[in-house]
Amino acid sequence: MDNEINQKSTPRSFWPWLKRKDKRSDPFYVGEVADWGRDEGDDCLDNTCVRSMENDRCEFTNELRVFVGTWNVAGRSPVGSLAVDVDEWLNLKDAADIYVLGFQEIVPLKATTVIGAEDPTEAKNWNLLIGKTLNDKYGCPLKPITNDNYQYARVSDPERRASVCSRIATPIGDQSDRGSRYKLMASKKMVGVFISVWMKRELLRRYSVSSVKVCSVACGIMGYLGNKGSVSVSMSIEGTSFCFIAAHLASGEKIGDEGRRNNQVSEIFRRTSFPQLPQDGGSPHPLTILGHDQIFWFGDLNYRLYVDDNLARQLIKKQDWRALQEFDQLERELQDGGVFQGWKEGNIKFAPTYKYSSSNCNRYSGGLPSRAGEKQRTPAWCDRILWYGKGVKQLSYFRSESKFSDHRPVSALFLTQIEVVESTNPRQNPVQPLIPTITPTTKLHRTRLKKRRPPTLCSWSAKDKKACAKRHAKAVNQIGDTCCRRQ
Repeated sequence: MDNEINQKSTPRSFWPWLKRKDKRSDPFYVGEVADWGRDEGDDCLDNTCVRSMENDRCEFTNELRVFVGTWNVAGRSPVGSLAVDVDEWLNLKDAADIYVLGFQEIVPLKATTVIGAEDPTEAKNWNLLIGKTLNDKYGCPLKPITNDNYQYARVSDPERRASVCSRIATPIGDQSDRGSRYKLMASKKMVGVFISVWMKRELLRRYSVSSVKVCSVACGIMGYLGNKGSVSVSMSIEGTSFCFIAAHLASGEKIGDEGRRNNQVSEIFRRTSFPQLPQDGGSPHPLTILGHDQIFWFGDLNYRLYVDDNLARQLIKKQDWRALQEFDQLERELQDGGVFQGWKEGNIKFAPTYKYSSSNCNRYSGGLPSRAGEKQRTPAWCDRILWYGKGVKQLSYFRSESKFSDHRPVSALFLTQIEVVESTNPRQNPVQPLIPTITPTTKLHRTRLKKRRPPTLCSWSAKDKKACAKRHAKAVNQIGDTCCRRQ
């Protein structure tokens, strides 16, 4: 009897010894970081490899640098001289692995553009400028993309594995792997709202990137026109799902206008969906915004200041950003647990980004003495970047000084963690979909999959909750059955 007990307890007693640091040479390694909000006892540690003796697979976390930017360009088309401004905005001296760029008003918001058919011309022009800026930095040619609704076609798993094996066998300094080029992963336009996502090509060879999907939600005039709303991109990198939402919310600084913005946020949460597709291969993928592991919401959110115009301008002149932020509508939403309950934003240490008098001007619109024909607007931080989820650390949050429009572009750089599962035996070339988490027992699989974040919207309907619960239960059963077959 004692022998039987000892034999059953052996895997648990030796489990700590099966964890080791992943000492393989990794050119993408950024450095050690703290565990940003992970649960205690989580088996997926920073830069830690967890081996399974039965299937000879290794799970570890890697870090990616994600750049998120937003810019309301006031209906102006990109011109050649704008390349300098875009270069400064993207901060290419400190290059990221992924660039996620959201634009508002890439076309004038007039009746013909709001009600008429979508014209991909401006989206194509912006993608050309972005691609040229990213790739010219490394002397690489740009392949034009002519579609405003572009989605990356996933590389087959055997092809990616073979590429990974060959890359690992090649010295890091090999000339064939030099020069970081960026590939367009997704692009979506809805009237004036536009999102463009780019990724280093090396990452596509190293990681499994799957389920790249786009979605648009129009919630402007009459609640369904595209002058206001969002465009979103969903994608998975190995075992971590990402969602990027570029939004343009209702304008106005009158009392009650913030309520219209909150209602549009609720509508975007409710109506954004990423249906399961046959090419997903049966692997579970988030269907809604809140189902993703890491979420980034950015754009011209149009939240204003609860403060007199003169006082706002005095605080701006003193550069007292902390005092000014006490009157910020979005800051109150974050603190009071409104539509963005549980979301985070970095410290704002820059001047309000809206509204400047005109192009090529550093003076805010309105104020005293007033100018003829100039709109009276209290300066505000309309352009914002928020995030939600674990494994995300913000490295910087700043605005650029381009005078191209009456808004200043804003950007943030993040360090994100992704869960990676790879075979430790180079001779293996598995073709089955990767299991997001490899653990020694089926019970732990089920426990970790059931740990889902609560929704951030009080208005989330019971129907949505029920559908989400059924989807998660199905995913738990699928992965649990897979583990049982492997044991």
